[in-house]
Amino acid sequence: MKLLGLIGGMSWESSALYYRMINRGVQQRLGGLHSARVLLYSVDFAEIEAQQMAGRWDDAAKLLADAGRSLKAGGAEGIVICTNTMHKAADAVETATGLPLLHIADATGDAIRETGMKRIALLGTRFTMEQDFYRGRLEERFGLDVLIPPDEDRDIVHRVIYDELCIGDIKDSSRAAYLEIIRGLQRRGAEGVILGCTEIGMLISAGVSPLPVFDTTQIHANATVEFMLTQ
Repeated sequence: MKLLGLIGGMSWESSALYYRMINRGVQQRLGGLHSARVLLYSVDFAEIEAQQMAGRWDDAAKLLADAGRSLKAGGAEGIVICTNTMHKAADAVETATGLPLLHIADATGDAIRETGMKRIALLGTRFTMEQDFYRGRLEERFGLDVLIPPDEDRDIVHRVIYDELCIGDIKDSSRAAYLEIIRGLQRRGAEGVILGCTEIGMLISAGVSPLPVFDTTQIHANATVEFMLTQ
């Protein structure tokens, strides 16, 4: 089993989900008392969030690259960034470490491609929904038509992530708002919806969504387990 380095803390709520999902996946594959060989470097998300809001992406990338170097020094054989938005720094982390980086958009694109879907909705932070580092990768590498909500709905999705989900505050009113936004995307022809923030799965599940969901946290964790156990 490979030793994996996880860059987490963005937020720690979803990083805890990653840790559980990866360990559960290894246990299911290997049985018995097996668990995952992982190193976790958990950043202070308040610092990252301030850099995001100020547009200081180079500073945020440097912080994550330094985290990646620490994980490599600890023996990590691959890197996982436990968040969607900070995959904006994925190239910087991969360059700094020289290690394989399991990109969350690639894992998600593979999962969508297996279903044959082409028109897919994307929910996430404003950065993830609006910037090219994520949407563009899905469109260019996987031939997907990626739909995002209108501007006022993007405000709602973004605010709920930072003000509620990242601190573990799960509100029925926010779930209802998200579901209405998903219905709007469904009316525009979306065949499924990407939960493109690692906290959204805390609020929206396949059991309540009007569209099939692609939970990026679970998808990324599954890909991590596969990488760890493949020789």
